[in-house]
Amino acid sequence: MVFRGAAAAAVYVPDGQSGQLRLSEAVEEEPGDGAGFPASYPTSGRSAVAEAFRTGRLVWPATAQAGGPAVLDSRTAGASGSADTPGAVGEWLGAVPLAAGDTLLGCLVVRAAGRDSADGADGAQGARGADAAGGADGADIERRTFLELYADQVAARMETERAFGDTETFAAAAAAVPGTGTGTDTETAAVPEPGARPDGPLLDLGRMGSFTLSPVTGRIEADRQALDLLGLREERFDGRVETVLAQTVLEDLPALMSVLEPSASRHGSQDLDFRVRRPGGGLRLLRLRCRVLTDDAGRTCRLLGVIAEASHLRPAGAEASGVPKLSVALAASATVRDVSHAVVTALRDPLGADTLVLAELHAGRLVVTEMEPQGPAVWGTWRSQWHSEWPDTSPGDLPTLHGVLTQGRTRLWASSTGLEPGLAEAGRGGLAVLPLPADGRMAGVCLLGWDEPHEFSGGERALLTSAAGLVGHALARARSHDAENEFTSILQRSLLPRTLPVLPGGTAVARYLPATTGLAVGGDWYDVIPVSDRSVALVIGDVQGHSAEAATIMGQIRTGIRAYAVEGHPPDVVMSHANRLLIGLDTEAFATCCYVALDVEDGDAWVVRAGHPQPVLRAPDGGTREVEAEGGPPLGVIADADFPMTNLGMTPGSVLALFTDGLVESSKLHLEEGVQRVRRVLAAADPAAADRTADELLGTTERREDDVALLLLRYDGLPVRPRRASWSVWRLPDAVMHARRFTARTLRSWHETRETDAILLVVSELVTNAMTHTSGEVHLNLMLAGERMRVAVSDSSPRAPVKPTGIDWEATGGRGILLVEAVCAAWGSVPVSGGKQVWGEIELPPQRDGTGTGREASWR
Repeated sequence: MVFRGAAAAAVYVPDGQSGQLRLSEAVEEEPGDGAGFPASYPTSGRSAVAEAFRTGRLVWPATAQAGGPAVLDSRTAGASGSADTPGAVGEWLGAVPLAAGDTLLGCLVVRAAGRDSADGADGAQGARGADAAGGADGADIERRTFLELYADQVAARMETERAFGDTETFAAAAAAVPGTGTGTDTETAAVPEPGARPDGPLLDLGRMGSFTLSPVTGRIEADRQALDLLGLREERFDGRVETVLAQTVLEDLPALMSVLEPSASRHGSQDLDFRVRRPGGGLRLLRLRCRVLTDDAGRTCRLLGVIAEASHLRPAGAEASGVPKLSVALAASATVRDVSHAVVTALRDPLGADTLVLAELHAGRLVVTEMEPQGPAVWGTWRSQWHSEWPDTSPGDLPTLHGVLTQGRTRLWASSTGLEPGLAEAGRGGLAVLPLPADGRMAGVCLLGWDEPHEFSGGERALLTSAAGLVGHALARARSHDAENEFTSILQRSLLPRTLPVLPGGTAVARYLPATTGLAVGGDWYDVIPVSDRSVALVIGDVQGHSAEAATIMGQIRTGIRAYAVEGHPPDVVMSHANRLLIGLDTEAFATCCYVALDVEDGDAWVVRAGHPQPVLRAPDGGTREVEAEGGPPLGVIADADFPMTNLGMTPGSVLALFTDGLVESSKLHLEEGVQRVRRVLAAADPAAADRTADELLGTTERREDDVALLLLRYDGLPVRPRRASWSVWRLPDAVMHARRFTARTLRSWHETRETDAILLVVSELVTNAMTHTSGEVHLNLMLAGERMRVAVSDSSPRAPVKPTGIDWEATGGRGILLVEAVCAAWGSVPVSGGKQVWGEIELPPQRDGTGTGREASWR
């Protein structure tokens, strides 16, 4: 009776034997006011009731003024109790068909109070004039919308009546009326448990309430019936959304909030089953159907809702615990994968479904995130292509599915016969399609299919309808969580080394774990920097905090330290430069760092600390100790801080562990205990299995308050120590000759006769380039390691040599780098302190005996 001026309502259902629409149930606002209804209407007549039933569309008073069907007028009913002639427009408000999917169940008619009512004849006349002019005022739109919502509720209750009563007779009668359909592809009635039928008429038109919600103010206006169903007293209701939400069972609260959220921008209709607590403490199951009205600009202006009693759909037995169990499981689900597993556990297994498909709606496409059983055969035609592990499709490719998503209502089919192949394959014996709403939009869809014929009980229908809102809300939340994790993961990976270099004489492994609280990105980092052919730098550090700011600062500090190390600066200078860099970034953050420069040939290492935990060293015999390295303050605190170096000798078989404080310290773990644990794990570990040792050091995957970075180096030493020689080239006209002679003497002392011509050519070209294009000191370095000879020339110019793209045949220079590239297996240029080093490596053929069999060089 929310319609202004409405006095009575009635439901007519088809009678297949007589071809009539017979009166099934009626209700009056004031019983005995004389507003009776005819007993029947011919389905082929011109009455509004028959027209609404035949066409399946709402018939409004203005329709009659445009030459449409006659309006309802009980005074024209003859002795037979039927009516089929025009009457007074002002005595009715509308007739709307009652449908379940494509099957028409009857017609709902609402009468006005009479010609003299405030919104009776005048109101109808106003509506008629508005429609004739091509528009309608807000009140008229609300009446029509409420009427359609009431019709939805009545149709759902009629389905229940079909299940309780003579279902076969009702279906046969409906099938005998032309245009009503067979019901093979319609939403199946919810079949309540035996013995659960409530007392009194099932339609109980007087037990439906309505409300309006203003998104601007968040205020609710509800009628007496709605407040009574919610367990609220009319005289004490304050009109606040919070008051309604307070009546709701906790598990159903998220789904209801997503519907009633005033700020959400929604369009179309939504339905939801939720539970409220009665004043006595019991539970009542309610069904809410609502629709959003928008203004000309597309903004939400009002939300209209109709509430009906749905306790007769209450699940029984195991189904009753389905919603709470699902709610608990979803609350603990952080990722989309977790949500998918929770849905499978809570729905597929208890309901005995053979197939379950959960799909997210992304950019207008449905992307499958969970499929049970897995495999394309389950969902063969519902895909345009396989992008990854799961298929995807456009909802437009499946009209039935698109309609379900548009309407936002759960649909159940007793058989998928007649549906498009993409849906029919999901469940030939029974199919349930659950649109998953969240925050005013569709987050996705869930499908459950049965291979054998399946009759949906009332408990199953209630469970599926309630689950839709819960799953949609959890899916949207998990999608946001996954998107955030993907962003932070990409950010963190881009700031940390993708791979660690292969080191001569050792193996380095690293691990990084983000904190599990807050943003999963932080300031911990590690790095392994090859400084030269015999020196490597190990770096680990921690910028204060685990946030995006800490991660970006970490990236800058790591890049700076790498640049300073490659330039050839000693460890203490590298740390001083990094300290000044962080101070110059104009940030309040500080960082701790530990830098270890290791000579891989002799195992000699230098350690520099800046407020960072001490490294732990495992000796070859299994003994462990903390490296007592003198340290300086954290980076970014004191501009002129000193960072002393501590010498550390490593023997082959040693393992050096560098880590951040997240590994050894937390609110439940003291620093000393954490370090002792690291020492115990290292002592018991197998040094040969560096990866396994790193995993064991990380320990369990319990919640972490801070990031964890770990860097392990297993030092093996070199099986054959390379031979080295160096020469300071004199700046004389014959400097190149002296460099060649030094190289020849060195090769003779090493008893090396292989590829001597190529070696001398590379020496000549590199020394010539250095002497010609640079000033200052020039140094020649030779190294023989196994089957490779390395020639390196250092100078004071930081400018790297450039290989010419083309040389004229008359040119007298520019061919040196091309010759070096031609005879060397590899060549390059690296910066060193105050300049650069250009190097080339020549591969030597294998020796057949201990004396060497290379060609005799002409320089002999």
